[in-house]
Amino acid sequence: MFTFHKTDIEGVYIIEPKVFGDERGYFMETYNEKDFKEAGLDYCFVQDNQSKSHKGVLRGLHYQRNHPQAKLVRVIQGEVFDVAVDLRKNSPTYGKWVGVVLSSENKKMFMIPRGFAHGFVVLSETAEFVYKCDDIYHPEDEGGIMWNDPDVGVIWPYNEEPSLSEKDTKHPLLRDSKISF
Repeated sequence: MFTFHKTDIEGVYIIEPKVFGDERGYFMETYNEKDFKEAGLDYCFVQDNQSKSHKGVLRGLHYQRNHPQAKLVRVIQGEVFDVAVDLRKNSPTYGKWVGVVLSSENKKMFMIPRGFAHGFVVLSETAEFVYKCDDIYHPEDEGGIMWNDPDVGVIWPYNEEPSLSEKDTKHPLLRDSKISF
């Protein structure tokens, strides 16, 4: 039981699960293959991941070159601003981005198909982020584009300098990358 919201970029969805709650707490499905297939989202997820980060940590914008991954992402504690950047060369939205606030409160999910760079910044004191992938992670295959690429123009709702990993400070701009999906 989900509501699937199309975004301005083909294939990217914001998904709201039906939440059943009372004074004891709540229950919700976070994935149902039948419901997703009926919505046109036919993925075979093979790996689940979880990370925890502190406020201001920005992870991304990442992709895998030869083993691209579709991702279904959500937050189970805290709040993040999550971004997908279209890297599909023949797409009318190539180089465009879409973002959404994901939190443990709003319980929204973000479906990002293959052919996208992905990243997020933590808005709360801490956040736990979980995601399903339709291909196995290959560390030697990882690539990225700069989180602040002016041609992409992501508007991050975080006004301080983000905390980045060393590798995330060295990604090329999209125009200088050799990626083609």
